[in-house]
Amino acid sequence: MMCCVMMNRLVDKNARIFVAGGNGLVGSAVIRQLEKQGYTNILSPSHGKLELMDRVAVEKFFRTHCPEYVVLAAARVGGIHANNTYPAEFIYQNLMIQNHVIHESWRHNVSRLIFLGSSCMYPKLCPQPMREEDLMTGLLEPTNSPYAMAKITGVEMCRSYNRQYGTSYISVIPTNLYGPNDNFDLETSHVLPALIRKFHEAKMSDSPSVVVWGTGSPKREFLHVNDLADACILLLNSGLKAIHKDSMIFNIGSGMEISIGELAGLIKSIVGYEGTIIFDPSKPDGTPRKLVDSSRVNAMGWHSKIQLADGIIKTYEWFLNNNIGKR
Repeated sequence: MMCCVMMNRLVDKNARIFVAGGNGLVGSAVIRQLEKQGYTNILSPSHGKLELMDRVAVEKFFRTHCPEYVVLAAARVGGIHANNTYPAEFIYQNLMIQNHVIHESWRHNVSRLIFLGSSCMYPKLCPQPMREEDLMTGLLEPTNSPYAMAKITGVEMCRSYNRQYGTSYISVIPTNLYGPNDNFDLETSHVLPALIRKFHEAKMSDSPSVVVWGTGSPKREFLHVNDLADACILLLNSGLKAIHKDSMIFNIGSGMEISIGELAGLIKSIVGYEGTIIFDPSKPDGTPRKLVDSSRVNAMGWHSKIQLADGIIKTYEWFLNNNIGKR
């Protein structure tokens, strides 16, 4: 049961809102939606201007700019290959970013913080759909456990500051995201953007086949990043107050599953590739299923709007318009 109190408190359109990671997939979507809704005082310095792993720099930023609200979307992210190759960077960098931003938010009296978690925080063999209460109830998927551990720590930090200091820090756990400003690098990207690039390049080179990692059988839930941004802004305005340790954690998902094999077929069709798909079972599949229970945020009035096929079409258009496939 969700144990929260709803209060009528809307974020002023001129409030100082710090979006950490504003150039990334999630951060840029949050900024687009904030601007669309009329917010005028968005703070989002680039990585070159604010290194979030530098505690002194983060403290100086908060002291100078005094943000009233924070959306912590900055993170080191990647797919199975990247997680397997750089586990130390994934746990260290994410812990440092989270520690500095969450702690300085408390020190500088931020009214509300939204922390971006990940559905990979749930146990590998978690019952489906995964509920917020299922966190830390089983072993993690080994291929991304360092990243998952860092994100679990971020959720626990928010819980701890809420409990000890009475803060209002919300953790959101999105399912697999995609959309504009995604990472399409084949070495470090997640499955959906990686498949877009693979099929596009195979089409351009007239390659007879595309190799897809794994068996194609695992099922995944995908959410367009614009839908997630809408959920984050709703929660930013919610006025929720925690009276239970789990009450400030929200799954954000579409409620729809698709196998990797079906996803590959869908992207192949959208891109217009006419060759064959070859699955490589020697590569890891990852978690068998990852479907989140979004009933908690659904009860607050949020539901995903963008259908998967429509979202992929728009994402492929963005990919083409930004000349990603020519690099």
